[in-house]
Amino acid sequence: MRMDRFGAMRVFAQVVDSGSFAKAADRLGLSTSAASRQIADLEAHLQTRLLNRTTRRVSVTESGRAFYQRAVQLLADLEEAEQEAARAAAVPRGTIRLTAAVTLGVRHLAPLVSDFLARHPEVAFDVSLSDRIVDLVEEGFDLGVRVGTIGTEYLAARKLGETRLLACASPDYLAAHGTPQVPEDLERHNCFTYEYVSPRDHWRFRDASGQERAVRVKGNLHSNNGELHAEAAAGGIGIALEPDMILAPYLREGRLVPLLGGYLSPPLPIYAVYPSRKHLSAKVRVFIDFLVERLGDSWRSAV
Repeated sequence: MRMDRFGAMRVFAQVVDSGSFAKAADRLGLSTSAASRQIADLEAHLQTRLLNRTTRRVSVTESGRAFYQRAVQLLADLEEAEQEAARAAAVPRGTIRLTAAVTLGVRHLAPLVSDFLARHPEVAFDVSLSDRIVDLVEEGFDLGVRVGTIGTEYLAARKLGETRLLACASPDYLAAHGTPQVPEDLERHNCFTYEYVSPRDHWRFRDASGQERAVRVKGNLHSNNGELHAEAAAGGIGIALEPDMILAPYLREGRLVPLLGGYLSPPLPIYAVYPSRKHLSAKVRVFIDFLVERLGDSWRSAV
């Protein structure tokens, strides 16, 4: 009997996603033995081992990882082709695996995800929030919302808005330590450093003429989360350099004061980033359109 290669790919992708033959079989409505047999037939067809199996766990081989990335893309393309053939390409369905920075996700994306789910009951979200730069392809995400750099050439992007880095401190800190007037004054202050920039100890500004002014900073707080820096700065212990979309509520409440008004950082674009494919799935495409529609000018730096 001829092997159903797409069916075997679906089983393989589910085994990789779930880490278990039993879980994959349950999700696909198969017996565990049938799922195992399909993977064995697929490996025989490809003449390579895709999975390492022990009594306790299943792991992906190097060949299996490469095949998984292509198989997921092919299955997504097949799903979209089937939807188009059934005149359902505009109806989003299925799970969107989404990643974003922590504060961005909690403060800005959460209400939008809620509204989107209300509009599209056939969609589900699997959201992972992390301030590190996530490898969308390697970690199997459909979409990331990213500030600044897009990433590699394997990614495509659509601009959603922009933000800008601001240096700020609390009124109490400034009363005790003075207010910096030029970027070089920051060298004498307690400045918080952020994990996911390089180099960590350099802050960059531009003066009114567009000339860049870089200053080396140091301080007693280093972390990988901008909200933590904003809260610590509001507590009066030092100066934070964070996106205005994080700082906005602190500035409105007067807990933080913007510094160096004549020296600004260039705008940082905010992108919807996704693995570059010939066909973008309906669920992701419709969600990106929704983000663009809802955000409008709200993600445009007011500085």
